[in-house]
Amino acid sequence: MRVVSLASEDDFTGWRDAARGLARAGVPASEILWQVGDAPTDLFADEAVLPPAAPRPLKVPRAFLDLAQSAILHRDPKRFALLYTLLAGDPHRVADQADPLVRRLEAMARQVRQDIHKMRAFVRFREVRDALPFPGTGEPNTRYVAWFEPEHHIVRANARFFVERFTSMRWSILTPELSLHWDTETLSEGPSTTKADAPGEDPVEDIWKTYYASIFNPARLKTGMMLKEMPRRYWKNMPETALVRELVATARQRETAMVATQPRPGGNIEGAWQALRDEAAHCTRCDLFRHATQIVFGEGPVDARMMIVGEQPGDQEDLAGRPFVGPAGEMFDRAMAQAGIDRDTVYVTNAVKHFKFERRGKRRIHSKPDAGEVQACRWWYEQERLLVKPEMTIALGATAARQLLGKAVTITATRGRAIELPEGGLGWVTIHPSFLLRMPDRSKAEDEFAAFVEDLKGAAKALS
Repeated sequence: MRVVSLASEDDFTGWRDAARGLARAGVPASEILWQVGDAPTDLFADEAVLPPAAPRPLKVPRAFLDLAQSAILHRDPKRFALLYTLLAGDPHRVADQADPLVRRLEAMARQVRQDIHKMRAFVRFREVRDALPFPGTGEPNTRYVAWFEPEHHIVRANARFFVERFTSMRWSILTPELSLHWDTETLSEGPSTTKADAPGEDPVEDIWKTYYASIFNPARLKTGMMLKEMPRRYWKNMPETALVRELVATARQRETAMVATQPRPGGNIEGAWQALRDEAAHCTRCDLFRHATQIVFGEGPVDARMMIVGEQPGDQEDLAGRPFVGPAGEMFDRAMAQAGIDRDTVYVTNAVKHFKFERRGKRRIHSKPDAGEVQACRWWYEQERLLVKPEMTIALGATAARQLLGKAVTITATRGRAIELPEGGLGWVTIHPSFLLRMPDRSKAEDEFAAFVEDLKGAAKALS
């Protein structure tokens, strides 16, 4: 019997390296004992020293590696042995969905992917303010802490998602297995914790509960589907679920009241939008709030069929608290009028809600938001889309296109055509009107303006 000791429960690299050598040496699965750590499990077992035989060739399909990377995160202690059995036998069997071993491993991988999704959906950060102020500013030094209880060994595998989503935020995720800590530059790990180490409710949760209650639609309640997507085991760590039992219990009564009173369309959504806007006014997800005058939230009908997304507020928008009211806004309004689109029927917002600038004397010069700042603001953009549910979303410029599509794209490659969005509706990419203001050649600027108008007309036509 040979013993293979892995560094951790999710040590895919260690398993892969050991399994490759053992399989090439022809060691059968029945002669291998897999364990995590160095604790002895069998007094008569030997270390996994390979015999001095010529190794046999081993070709592994990509599908097997993808399956193994997910399945190895499962909590079943037999996962290492099961994967090795498939590898040492014939890894190309991974394509046979009727194979019992493949089906068992696929089920493990599916459960792991579901757990990864649940962590991303149900982690709730709570604000904690340190006693010492933020260095050099005198302002509160804020960090965010969350508690989560995964079913499988997915915490490290999910770390990159939270780093990219909350790049500019100092956060910690505590779990019974290990803890993750991000200081806006470095990701580090800590030991396992208990729920007692996590903070209690914070003031922002009252705002969030108001928002959640206001968007709850009793007419669309499907309790079975809700429990499938949001199992009860996660409720205790989510502030909004404190409201769920009452909302579900009174759903029929609330639905009847909605029908009886016949509220005007969008009435409930407008309340939700106002709650979201009030919450955004206190946003500290990135450092831009420290120097901007105020947040510049979206505006327009909350039932608009069209949403237009700009880059970020400019100097005049920052002072006025409204989007597209400066020189670029005037250019935007003129183009909209020529395209036959009434701005009053459109919801207008920005990819980034705070003004980023550099000081040059008394002037504040626009500075392009970086990827972390765009990602930090994605939360507000997504919530706006959930409320407005636009059929057409026009992104003005590369920053807005990144927010729309979730990745960096070029205007040239994506401009002027309808793009189906995963969350529903169509997307459309064009230039930002500020691009026209920066063009020194006025004749070229007029040509570009005409092309911009045609882009807006094309989006309106695609919508109709």
